[in-house]
Amino acid sequence: MKQLIPGLTVTVLIAVISTLLAQVGFVKESLKLSPLIIAILIGVSIGNIFKISEKFKPGIIFSLKKILRTAIVFLGFRLTFQNVAEVGLEGLIVDSIMLIGTFLLGVFVSTKIFKLDSSMGYLLASGSSICGASAVLATAPVVKAPMHHAAMAVATVTIFGTLSMFLYPVVYKAGLLLDFDDLLYGLFTGATVHEVAQVVAAGFAVSDLAGNTATVAKLTRVMMLAPLLIVLSFYLAAKCTTHGTGVALKDIPVPYFVFGFMAMVGVNSTGFIPADITQKINVIDGFLLTVAMAAMGLETNINRIKNVGMKPIYVSFIMFLFLFFGGIAVVKFIHEIIG
Repeated sequence: MKQLIPGLTVTVLIAVISTLLAQVGFVKESLKLSPLIIAILIGVSIGNIFKISEKFKPGIIFSLKKILRTAIVFLGFRLTFQNVAEVGLEGLIVDSIMLIGTFLLGVFVSTKIFKLDSSMGYLLASGSSICGASAVLATAPVVKAPMHHAAMAVATVTIFGTLSMFLYPVVYKAGLLLDFDDLLYGLFTGATVHEVAQVVAAGFAVSDLAGNTATVAKLTRVMMLAPLLIVLSFYLAAKCTTHGTGVALKDIPVPYFVFGFMAMVGVNSTGFIPADITQKINVIDGFLLTVAMAAMGLETNINRIKNVGMKPIYVSFIMFLFLFFGGIAVVKFIHEIIG
């Protein structure tokens, strides 16, 4: 335990600083940077300016692996199974189509067109299709992605998620989303914008109805992270076996923390835990995610990011276009059939 203290002290300190900076007026109102993004920026800066002593490594790795998995488990307290019921069949179908379509497109464009490493493709695809940085963090250990890939994926999905947050309300208020009403706009926003916070901002910028619908649709989409990671784990195992690499199913890290995530969703769905306690759990969980992001930054070699180049940006832009235009088409089509 003593060997963890130096590294843990650094990651926790960065998380505290990031959390405080995120509350500063200019950062909060103008830049709209979350503590997660600030933490990774600080971590990358420190990790590449200074040579990190080996005595810090155990605590940093602990933050990146154990604390990260714990944080993902407790993400379940942000959701309930009632969220799925609230969004209804129409919302569930829209969410599913957009998630699967975006993920498959992201992997295909990354690996087949831009010839990126498959782990980078999975990270970019999960970040855009589910819930931004949190999805990238959850997917990284499953696909055994190097940290510079995860850092690059977080950066790209943040860029286009932020763009969506500002663009969607402007486009809707300009009357450019066909004949969408506030309800359909909320469904569209929840099914296509990257981060939960970005969805909330884009939704409530239009109306309470749009904001509430967008939030529920988004939380339902976040819940799909668990089955996606489980399917991805089995797919990777089957792929390795097929290609004769000698890697069996037991050698692929099944994301057991995902079962913990679903268990917490179940606990939260019972309503036994008071809302104020749940809110405190979510605050603590957000801090734990920030600690993990700090560790990721510290472990990221910026020279490796430079070697990756602009390709991840291009891939994320293509997924952004698909989310926007494909989302409009899917919401319209499913509403015509079911709504």
